[in-house]
Amino acid sequence: MSIVFSSLPVSHLLAAHGTFGLNLNLFETNIINLAIVIAVLWKFLPGFLGGILERRRAAILANLKDAEDRLVQSTAALAQAQADLAAAQQKAEQIRADGQARAEALRLESEKRTIEEMARLRQGAMSDLSAEAARVTDQLRREAANRAIEKALAILPGKLDAAAQARLIDQSINTLEKA
Repeated sequence: MSIVFSSLPVSHLLAAHGTFGLNLNLFETNIINLAIVIAVLWKFLPGFLGGILERRRAAILANLKDAEDRLVQSTAALAQAQADLAAAQQKAEQIRADGQARAEALRLESEKRTIEEMARLRQGAMSDLSAEAARVTDQLRREAANRAIEKALAILPGKLDAAAQARLIDQSINTLEKA
């Protein structure tokens, strides 16, 4: 007897078919076929599935080994990149420090040249001022001497005779030539 599932409750099924029992007929129940299938699976399945599982295990282990190798390489590359970054930062700091030192040196040199130029211009101005003052003083002296001579010459003709006038004029000319 085979069990058929239906939407009826079990008590109705039992009442419809009679009694409940086991069917021990080997050919109707396919026990021989099931035993053959189970024996074949028991014999060949471990080798077949074992080979598949072993290949899968080997592939997984190879992938893990590859991942570990890539991790080691990545770690080494990261360490190298960090070392390169530190070196680049140090070089950038050195360049910045050199630039600041060079800018400070240029600023100091510029200030020094400016001070020297201002001193030279001041010295030139002082020289020009001294030369101008000397020229003006010399011109004022000459004008004062010429006026004094003219005044003396205007006053003297009435007070000196001709010989004394000639001597005074000669003496004044000799004095002017020396100056």
